[in-house]
Amino acid sequence: MAIVDNAVYLEGKRQTDPVSLAETFEFMRSLGGMAWIGLYRPDDDELAAVADEFSLHQLAVEDAMEGHQRSKLERYGSTLFVVLRPARYLDAEEKVEFGELHVFVGADFVVTVRHAESPDLGRVRRRLEDTPELLKMGPSAVLYAILDEVVDEYEPVVNGLENDIDEIENELFGGEPGVSRRIYDLHREVIEFQRATQPLQFMVENLERGSEKYHLDPEISRRLGDVLDHVIRLVEQVNTFRTLLQNALTVHSTLVAQRQNEEMTRLTETSLRQNEEVKRISSWAAILFAPTLVAAIYGMNFDFMPELQWALGYPFALVLMVATGVGLYLAFKRNRWL
Repeated sequence: MAIVDNAVYLEGKRQTDPVSLAETFEFMRSLGGMAWIGLYRPDDDELAAVADEFSLHQLAVEDAMEGHQRSKLERYGSTLFVVLRPARYLDAEEKVEFGELHVFVGADFVVTVRHAESPDLGRVRRRLEDTPELLKMGPSAVLYAILDEVVDEYEPVVNGLENDIDEIENELFGGEPGVSRRIYDLHREVIEFQRATQPLQFMVENLERGSEKYHLDPEISRRLGDVLDHVIRLVEQVNTFRTLLQNALTVHSTLVAQRQNEEMTRLTETSLRQNEEVKRISSWAAILFAPTLVAAIYGMNFDFMPELQWALGYPFALVLMVATGVGLYLAFKRNRWL
């Protein structure tokens, strides 16, 4: 059902529970009270009926139907149109889920069009019905209570994001492989949260400053001041989260570059050590190759070879082998191959 709750209030007290929108409009006119209609993802016909009865501006109605709007406060004649982006933190998935709420506020009516599970407008209604002295202040009291509920529901989101950032800081210096992806995803959530919360400060400030223009009771203005304080603190926290995550991305890039440099240094040192080993092996191979060459030549079994009948041939061959080896050893030593 698109109509979640639907009632007419007089002097802050619930008078009737109409079963249809037509009955709501009839009771509102006959009693002279305030209608509060809560809709959840209404179809075109249902929203069109409300728009016709309360003369809602077509542009605002189109925004409410299409959704995907930014947080904003607009005035169409005597009707205020407010778009809010409520949010809730999903502990199991460790992510933030964003919703959308449209509120039409007139002189004697409030229409809420909700596109997500959050915020809990049923709790808002019950709280106001338990304080009729506040509810009798009219639609502005309902708008204040909705703003207050949305801002209150941001607190668990802030706590969840803060906990996630703490975990990221531990993972960042712990060398976790998936930390870069988590930082990126969390940074996107914080940006989205910032887009939802930052316009609220301007919106509540405008309502508070324009209390006469919007016909707000002084008590509502004071209460909006308290909501504004919460919003300002919330915006500052979200800005801090974004700065921390940007710094985390920078630190992560630095750590990755540092690890790559260390790996390159290690590989270079290994390569140098291997080169030194190759030099030593090559040097000793050359030193051993020279005597082997001499011995191989003189070990050939040919009848006609020079110095075969020379009495000093054998000592000469040995001296030549030793001299060649020593000469190569000294040469390699001088070039620091050995």
